[in-house]
Amino acid sequence: MMFVKLHSSKEAASNKRTRVWKNLKQIVAAERSLPWKPNDVFYASIDAPPSFKPAKKYSDLSGLPANYRDPETKLRYATSEEYSRIKLMPSDLVTGCLALRKANPPVP
Repeated sequence: MMFVKLHSSKEAASNKRTRVWKNLKQIVAAERSLPWKPNDVFYASIDAPPSFKPAKKYSDLSGLPANYRDPETKLRYATSEEYSRIKLMPSDLVTGCLALRKANPPVP
């Protein structure tokens, strides 16, 4: 059997390079400049199908993952303290929170 030494500490120290990170804009610009065939798949042309997982729901007050929803105001909440705070909120604040989430306001 023949073993090949892939890395050694001396070689790693002498060939030390700094990694150059590129942001998405740089990657897309570099791909546009290359000659592509019509059927080639590249980073900007990937079309992903919709996810099979349901969307995560977050509290309208704290941003924590919410397991509960108030049936009257339709606001999502994560803890009992948030629920008690929702019960004290005036209707214009409730409507504003729902508008931020792009949800329909409750019918009085």
